[in-house]
Amino acid sequence: MTDARGSARPNGRAPHAPGTPCWVSLMVRSPAATEEFYGALFGWEFRPGPRQQPGPSVRALLGGGEVAGIGLLPPDRHLPVAWTPYFASADVDRTAEAVRSRGGTIGVGPLDVAGTGRLAIGSDPSGAVFGVRRASAHLGAAVTGVPGTPAWHELTTFESATVAKFYETVFGYDEEPVVSADFDYVTLHLDGRPVAGVHGAGGAVPRDRGPHWTTYFTVTDTDDAVDHVLHLGGQVLTPARDGVRGRTAVVADPEGARFALLQGPR
Repeated sequence: MTDARGSARPNGRAPHAPGTPCWVSLMVRSPAATEEFYGALFGWEFRPGPRQQPGPSVRALLGGGEVAGIGLLPPDRHLPVAWTPYFASADVDRTAEAVRSRGGTIGVGPLDVAGTGRLAIGSDPSGAVFGVRRASAHLGAAVTGVPGTPAWHELTTFESATVAKFYETVFGYDEEPVVSADFDYVTLHLDGRPVAGVHGAGGAVPRDRGPHWTTYFTVTDTDDAVDHVLHLGGQVLTPARDGVRGRTAVVADPEGARFALLQGPR
């Protein structure tokens, strides 16, 4: 399914600029089945993650470079299985305080994780979960721009203006709203480049999920990837369609974690 050639960056690479999406992680109930699914879909390989994390974890690799993290969801935690994006910070404690002061919450941390750095997990005022991290030895995703890697992050929430302002003040983004009477969307920019989107969906926000972030993964062919998702026991939530960023589809893995597939414009 994937070609792991591309921008694998060396261990000495520079840290991500503050505000940049820098990592994604997934907490699951069946790690072995999850590894089998994503390994077959994206060509990921896996190696053990930091031992100090709560429960076992693995790092997903493409061509030897790190792409994502997968951990075991504690059995006493009744949380949805979901992909969580992390945004880079030069000072996690200060960013966590900014999250709180602007109406968000911090549920985990800030704390140090050996081999990873300092991190916190919180939610914005609408309830969407995201992470903040300052890298130490582990700088975050080491492979980008090739099939099987995160390409885009999009927040689905009730309305874009208030929530986009939250992220703007916490991370220093610039906003680019879509001027439309029937489409509520804001693109968040950092140093002149788009890094994430905020979609105000109103009553169309799923009741079982509430406001949430969706990670888009690059694929060579969206329609082929959708077929592969179904063959591997996943679900199609939004069929493949063409859009501004290319051909996309929203799917879910066998445990219900939602993510999107993105085939760039040709």
